[in-house]
Amino acid sequence: MVWKKHDYDDIPGTYVFDGKTAYQAYAVNKMLFSFNDESCRDEFEADPAAYCDKFGVAGAMKEAVLKKDFLGMLRLGCNIYFMAKMAIPRGVSVQDAGAAFQGISTKEFQAKLLKKRDGLEEKLAQVGGYWNG
Repeated sequence: MVWKKHDYDDIPGTYVFDGKTAYQAYAVNKMLFSFNDESCRDEFEADPAAYCDKFGVAGAMKEAVLKKDFLGMLRLGCNIYFMAKMAIPRGVSVQDAGAAFQGISTKEFQAKLLKKRDGLEEKLAQVGGYWNG
């Protein structure tokens, strides 16, 4: 397939989930989606490498899955919502993942979140109770 260049392709630290990344990561995203079913999560837990093989997850993506390298998986095209299906049942919270994406500790990430909340109620009041950003 031929993919056209987009302005967002070169934004540092940005991993856009678009048609190109979805296409390249189809196998792993299909595997991660299977985790909706508890029996699939159990099968993965019993033998992660074999479960990756079952879905055709190979190379760098398989290595990232086996290492639980969530940032690496995101960079390679994993859908973040499907990736949560792997992370959360294994004790990795959304805040843990957010910290890993930024290369900081979970405690540092939580402190950043708390700092961002300062003045939020006032901002909400100014915009009629709805905040987008």
